[in-house]
Parts: sequence; structure tokens; C-alpha cells
Amino acid sequence: MKAFLILEDGTVFSGTHIGAEKEIISEIVFNTSMAGYLEVLTDPSYAGQAVCMTYPLIGNYGVCLEDMESSHPCLDGFIVRELSRMPSNFRSDMSIQEFLDKYEVPGIAGIDTRALVKLLREKGTMNGMITTREDFDLEEILPKLKAYTPGKVVERVSCREKYVVGEGRRKVALVDYGTKSNIISCLTKRDCTVTVYPAFSTAEEILADEPDGIMLSNGPGDPKECVSIIEEVRKLYRSDVPIFAICLGHQLMALATGADTFKMKYGHRGGNHPVRDLSTGQVYISSQNHGYVVDMEKLDEETAKPAFVNVNDGTCEGVNYTGKNIFTVQFHPEACSGPLDSGFLFDRFMEMIDKNREEGGRKHA
Repeated sequence: MKAFLILEDGTVFSGTHIGAEKEIISEIVFNTSMAGYLEVLTDPSYAGQAVCMTYPLIGNYGVCLEDMESSHPCLDGFIVRELSRMPSNFRSDMSIQEFLDKYEVPGIAGIDTRALVKLLREKGTMNGMITTREDFDLEEILPKLKAYTPGKVVERVSCREKYVVGEGRRKVALVDYGTKSNIISCLTKRDCTVTVYPAFSTAEEILADEPDGIMLSNGPGDPKECVSIIEEVRKLYRSDVPIFAICLGHQLMALATGADTFKMKYGHRGGNHPVRDLSTGQVYISSQNHGYVVDMEKLDEETAKPAFVNVNDGTCEGVNYTGKNIFTVQFHPEACSGPLDSGFLFDRFMEMIDKNREEGGRKHA
């Protein structure tokens, strides 16, 4: 069956329908990873977006359900050059076509993904439609594309009730703005009991449980739309509890402390982004997925200082907060299927927790 990708500038790509047979309007973005397509499909940070994979063959190792980053796909649509329908992998549970069908994710294959990515890089991220209607009317569709907004995506992907994972000696509160399951795994592997809180939980509720540390998770959308959440993050900042924040959590902490964020032209999405640690000069290869970034020029040095920068474009990739046990990163140290260069940041968080507990014990001795 034919399918069409229609962009808000009027460009139309013709290809083959894959996945569920339904029409969607979404923000069109691209990911440069060579592997990890299941993690992309199930990453809650892609809520409200349709993802184009730049690697030309997707699906060759099938779908391994235990690698999912959430219980179901979170993106709106999937765009590929070629879809492999015969996976070869002893771990594979199903083909990617079967996965897309099962979870009703629509998509398009057989288009010139290089041309699409080049267009998005030149003009910036655009809204688009995936449809199987051959009689579509551009004059009718284009106004709808230009008017599209992702909506309340954090509310869509966050858990509804508090729950606990693991039985470790450290108590970590994880605020779920769209958390990936591997963040929880990285914490439980480090002897943590992880209590996961819905995105709109109050700081008072979180602090009342007396956590040893707090994690602010990744998530989708424009951080400035999370007005009530930012106020709760501001209260967490004022506490003495060590805090580690990733991606959206990193942006929310910046906004809560008076800094600013802005939308990037086409964002960073992939598993090959180099970031430099400003304290050592060391460069790490990181996994990234964001369309917004903290404005380094708006950081107040008395409150926060840049800790990591992107080697490619110089944008902010991490912040250390002055006089506080708080550090945040834009990239994903929990990345699965990799790279694993920055996993040590979870160890740094554990060291911060242990030191704070020791100092707290001495104060009460």
C-alpha cells in the first residue's frame, strides 16, 4: 500500500505503508543512531513526534521485548529507508513490522531519508503528516500541519501513581517526566531502592519520604510549558538533598533557578554526540534526544556553571550548581544500547549521596 509523508512546507515524500493503517500529524525529527531502534520506539521523550531513522536498514535484528524503555511505543510515527522483514537474532521476539502492528504505530518506508534529513537540517524541524490517502488535498492539510502542537506530552507519558523498584540501602526518589526504564536499572544496580513519583507530585510529598537522593528524569516537549512542575523543582533545589537530573530534568532545574532554554533548529538525536567535560577536557561520546537546550549565556555564575558542552555546536550539555549537591546533564548517561562512556555519572551521584549521608550522621551525632 502506498503512503505519503507531507511536510508543512508542502514537500511530499511517497513511499510504502508500514505498521498501523492510520493517519497522524506530528513533529518530524531524525535520529542518527545505527542501532537501538527499539529503544527509540519506546523512549517516552519522543511523545508527540514521528522519528526518521537515518541508518538505511532498520529491523535487521528484530525486536527484543526486554530491551524496551517503556511498556509501549511513545512516538507517533516511524520513518525508514528500508524495513527488514526477516530479522536474524536469537533474542528476537518478533519482527519490527509485527511490533508496529501490535502497538498500532503507523509509518512509511521506501522514502529518501537523506533528502528528508537534509531538508530538516536546512529549514529546521517541521510538522508533518503520514497518510495512505492518495487523494489528499494540500490546501486542506497544510493549515492543520502548521497549527499542530504536541500538547501536554509530559502528562501523557508520566506514571499515574507512585511505585517502588528494588531493595537497596540508598533511597532514591525518581520524578517521572517520561523516564526510561534503564534509568531505574542504573540505580537499582547501584544498591538503590527507587521510588518513582508522577511528574506532578509536590516537593513536599517527595521530601516527606526522606530520600537520600533525587533524580529528575528525561521527558518530552517544551520545558517552559511545565509551569507547575518548575515550581516544585524550585522547592527541591532549596532542600539539602543531592539531585541528579537528565535531559528534561536538566532543563527544568535550569528554569527553576532563573536560567532560560530555547528551541534548537533541529535538535540532537542519536548515539554519536561528543561532549566535553569542562573540568578535565575529556571528551565522551553520548546518546542524546532533545530539541530544547539550556542557554549558557543566561546562567548566573553565582548559582550555576556549565559542566559539559557539545563539541559539535558548543551548546550546553551539563551544569554544576554552586554550593549545592546538584549536577545535571542534557545527554543520556543511562543510554541503552549505548554508548556507555558517561555511566560513571551515576557513580558520582552515589558518592554524593553517601557523602551527604555521612555528613548528616555526623551532624546528628
